[in-house]
Amino acid sequence: MSFAAFSKDFTSNMFTSVENQFITKYLPQADGDAVRVYIYGLYLCQISADFDAPTCAKLLHLTEQKLFDIFKFWEECDLVRILSRDPLFVEYLPVHAAAGRPKSVRPEKYAAFNRSLYQLLQRAQKDFKPYEMQRILEFLENNPMEQEAFLLVAEYCVKKDGEKLSASHVLNKAAKLVREHKYTYEQVEADLADFNTREKELSQLFSLLNIYKKPQDSDYAFLEKWTNLGMEQGAVTACAEALGKGSLSTLDALIEEVSGKGYLSEHDVREYLSRRKALTDVVYKVARKLGVKIANPRAYCEEYAEKWLERGYDEGSLSMLAAYAMKLSYGFPEFDNLLDTLYAAGIVDEAGVKAYCAARDKQLKLLQRIQTVCGVVRKTQTALDMIETWRSWQFSDEMILEAARRSASAASPLPYMNKLLSEWKREGVFTAAAIPERSGSQTAPKQYTEYKSEAAISADARTERERYYATMRRRANAKAEQAIAAAEQDKQFAEAERAIKKGEIELAKAELFAPETLPDLRAKLQEAHLARRQAMTRLGFTEKDFTPQYACPKCSDTGFLPDGKMCDCYKGS
Repeated sequence: MSFAAFSKDFTSNMFTSVENQFITKYLPQADGDAVRVYIYGLYLCQISADFDAPTCAKLLHLTEQKLFDIFKFWEECDLVRILSRDPLFVEYLPVHAAAGRPKSVRPEKYAAFNRSLYQLLQRAQKDFKPYEMQRILEFLENNPMEQEAFLLVAEYCVKKDGEKLSASHVLNKAAKLVREHKYTYEQVEADLADFNTREKELSQLFSLLNIYKKPQDSDYAFLEKWTNLGMEQGAVTACAEALGKGSLSTLDALIEEVSGKGYLSEHDVREYLSRRKALTDVVYKVARKLGVKIANPRAYCEEYAEKWLERGYDEGSLSMLAAYAMKLSYGFPEFDNLLDTLYAAGIVDEAGVKAYCAARDKQLKLLQRIQTVCGVVRKTQTALDMIETWRSWQFSDEMILEAARRSASAASPLPYMNKLLSEWKREGVFTAAAIPERSGSQTAPKQYTEYKSEAAISADARTERERYYATMRRRANAKAEQAIAAAEQDKQFAEAERAIKKGEIELAKAELFAPETLPDLRAKLQEAHLARRQAMTRLGFTEKDFTPQYACPKCSDTGFLPDGKMCDCYKGS
């Protein structure tokens, strides 16, 4: 015996704890005497006073046999264990470990319930098997849900599923309501009314997203999530309308993006989506002009397009500038730098952009003529700026080309051209006839090779080699470009080519916004490729004609093999 104990005054003020699971699962199905015995026995477990079964039965106004029968009942529920009958000794078990059920199922108790359930099943032309009916009755025995409430659940499932009705679905729905502590007819009716309202909301979203199926229980979690985010129903509808096609997961991703920016009302969301669409259209149009493929336009919208539109550039101006930038092999970063330069110069409106592009096109054409004379001259913004400078010096295209001819043998033609034109400007020479007949400053110093160092000689040789291969590659590229230009004169080929480009862009969009449309888009793209091949066959072209055919298959007219070694195909002097 312990050396310490609670006083009677202390024990009279202590508490007897009853597990909630006993209250929710077992108490509603047990009669009053059973509940009194269980709780009083629980109280006796906590006090150390001697208290036998006859005394307990007398105190509770029960016979000893009735007391034993009640504990036998709780033993069937796995809540107690009877260790001895005479004298009676009972061991209490934790409720969470109980595996039994309050009572064995008595069919007569559910006669009216069974009749009502069978009537519901006849509407769906469905017949539950005996073991399924047993599962339903066991559910009612083990859970405090009213029979009328369960019938209401079954009626809802009959209307929703029709001939696809299953006992598992009815039980899962009822179990979900029990977990939410909804047991009575009124509680279940209110929940299902709300459920029907949400079902209409989902059906509307399915229609907007072109989803051809009935809403599933898992789909309602999305509605609950969006409600918790604070999204108005009209805002959710606006997002679905913006997508046009997709899944609830796709819609959820868009709603997370919108709510993350703080847009929750329908008005704000529609404004944001309209702006978002405008930015996306700009990104795809610029990408198409630049010849760049993009998988996710969102990053480009935030980094580039939003800034461009805020500065006042419209889609037409951006398309013109992108077409010009494509000739310089620009990507998005270089194109953005170009726009920064133009914005700093005040070139924003359509008229200014049009004039800029027209001037640059003229400079590009002159640069191409310089390339035919000098060979290795890259198309860069710097080269075009130099041409603009030379023209500002009042030099005609003929004088600039004359300087190019005299600089053709230089290692770096453009700097030498700049030197010649600078001298001519200083001396007032603006016509070919007025060029003074002296050597040093008028032609590239090819005649002074004997005075060059070995490094300089090597550099000139390398330049000559590069010019040789550049000429070879230019010829091959020009031949392929001529073939493409000739084919594009054909209407069928041109339409197929446009369909392929459009299809590739739509395919990239669908990968992000509407994955379920990918099979149809791929099929259309294949049709466009087939139409292109048919047109090529009719015109007498092959894919080989549209691809540069280089003189040396080993190095593709670059002068270098894949392993980095110099090719032996060089035929220079």
